Amino acid sequence: MTQQLFARHPQTTADLGRLIRGQVHRPGDDAYDTLRASLNPAFDAHPVVVAEVTSAADVQAAVVWAREHDLPLAVQATGHGTYVPSDGGLLIRTARLDGVFVDPDRRIARVGAGAVWGDVLAAAAPFGLAPVSGSSPTVGVAGFSMGGGLGPLSRKYGLGADNVLRVDLVTADGELVTATPDRNADLFWAVRGGGGNFGVVTSLEIRLHPVDEVYAGQALFSIARAADLLARYRDYAPVMPRELSCTIALVGEHVAIRATYAGDASSAQHALRPLWNVAGTPVQSTFAEVSVAQASVPGTAPRNFELFTEVPDSLLESILATQANSVEFRYWGGAITEGTSPAGYRDVPFSIAVDGPAEHLWPYATGGSFLNFLHDADAVETAYTAADYQRLREVKAGWDPANVFHRNLNIKPS
Repeated sequence: MTQQLFARHPQTTADLGRLIRGQVHRPGDDAYDTLRASLNPAFDAHPVVVAEVTSAADVQAAVVWAREHDLPLAVQATGHGTYVPSDGGLLIRTARLDGVFVDPDRRIARVGAGAVWGDVLAAAAPFGLAPVSGSSPTVGVAGFSMGGGLGPLSRKYGLGADNVLRVDLVTADGELVTATPDRNADLFWAVRGGGGNFGVVTSLEIRLHPVDEVYAGQALFSIARAADLLARYRDYAPVMPRELSCTIALVGEHVAIRATYAGDASSAQHALRPLWNVAGTPVQSTFAEVSVAQASVPGTAPRNFELFTEVPDSLLESILATQANSVEFRYWGGAITEGTSPAGYRDVPFSIAVDGPAEHLWPYATGGSFLNFLHDADAVETAYTAADYQRLREVKAGWDPANVFHRNLNIKPS
């Protein structure tokens, strides 16, 4: 059924309003323009209807309704990870599924699909606990975790996907199912890194960790120290403690050390000393011992993101020659290498994010990517190893053979 037909017969979308408890918005309604928007300025999506779901039952009804009316489905919580527009379809907004419950004894949080990391951090902090969260408190928990989830605690505790213990989601048939290591194990494996390809997540259980304070910030140094600092970081990063998540960034006339250390200031400063000794005296530093929620470390917008198995001197020279707003050099490693979900390339240690062109880095790169940092819907296969991608397609064929969930960074069924 086309968008024009729905416009001529608004009672059809009104039917959806009688099926769910949440609100339904059509073009022309007051909230429609606000709710259809994402945080990606490149998209001006125009869905036929927007459904603000308030429960798993609402999601089930909305999925079934869309299929009955042959409408494509799209799902959005915060809009941070929206790279495929919802034109001509049903947009399910999950932002109202924002409940957070912390069980301090089990060190877990049960989180609604619309919750953001700021909600979880606030709920966990009174118990001295913290999740593997993103760098911004406004990022959605579900999208971050299902897309892999690299955070400042990942070297110590793994990717966000590795810290998911349970997922409740609505399948393409409108069925509410639970996925854990023991129930629907294939689905559990796939959703932890496979994005929104397998259903509409309604809630998750995630692991929390005993971290109440971190030492975090950014220090800026003279750009003249950049070459030596990049080389020292390359050599030191593989042996730096797991508590330390650290990058080196070129920002304008400065080279920056950006870091978060899961521990006290004295231990953090000791871990950073091999880099600090090379960098010299900072012209500015924001490093401080703060709560996890208060930690603020700048990042580089990954307009281009590349992975590297090795970093020869010639690649370091190419980094220095990069003409961009910012370039950020990262070592992954630590607990990230031990995860078993399909998120990322566990054995590829280095990455470079560039807020600008990066073609000169391609000869050194693996060609791989990371789903949370991927902007090209035609390059989804590059976010996975060949074996994991094939297995993801097989799981997709079992749970969504008609590819109902395709308005996303799509994995096609085998």
